[in-house]
Amino acid sequence: MSLDVLDLRKFYAGDLGGVVRRVLTQRIRARWRHTNGLTMMGLGFATPYLTAFRGEALRLGALMPAAQGALVWPSSGPMLSVMVEGHALPLPDNSVDRLLAVHSLEAAGSAHAQLREMWRVLTPEGRLILIVPNRRGVWSRRDATPFGHGQPYSRGQLERLLTDALFTPVQWETALHMPPVDRRFVVRWANVFERFGGKFSARFAGVIMVEAQKEIMAPIGTAGVARRVRHMATVPAVPSRRAGSERDGGR
Repeated sequence: MSLDVLDLRKFYAGDLGGVVRRVLTQRIRARWRHTNGLTMMGLGFATPYLTAFRGEALRLGALMPAAQGALVWPSSGPMLSVMVEGHALPLPDNSVDRLLAVHSLEAAGSAHAQLREMWRVLTPEGRLILIVPNRRGVWSRRDATPFGHGQPYSRGQLERLLTDALFTPVQWETALHMPPVDRRFVVRWANVFERFGGKFSARFAGVIMVEAQKEIMAPIGTAGVARRVRHMATVPAVPSRRAGSERDGGR
């Protein structure tokens, strides 16, 4: 069972959700330090993490799957969220430089179809960050958090999915090594759990985070020798429309 946006917003408004947002935002920022001049999109429920890129990315948008529901985001200024179908994003080919998918793939009807759609909208040099529940971790076994819903994955499963969808994984990480309980000691010692858990119990982390690069190969002649095709795309703005009555998906 997948959660809707109100459940997700409620989680991120709590103490444990705040810790999760801080930890994962740090990891995302470590990979994508500069997005000036780039078009960045979030797919799923990515607004808690997209907030860090407001005012920096040239174009920013939150693509919220219809099955999950959508919220108007942000609470002030131009609306940057839109309700979509995960297998048919309302974006042109080669139009997104950075795509962050969180609370997305595990709830997709077809993971392969969703990844192929991500591949379609990314530019030839585009990068994808996937954050999914780790099937070995405790978080995927507790439905008290969003990471306990949907399909969890192992690293091997993710690698096969990405490769089949013409992505090349370039960086693997694990995160959320603290227990998935909303207790004061967890909030207080979250950084300690992350530091030591990453060294000694990475395989049991709450989530797997992978950055992948889009690959474009085209056959040459009958020998099937491949060459990389590079194409620079003109990126239009994301079409905006009101997708819900709630005012903020990032708090």
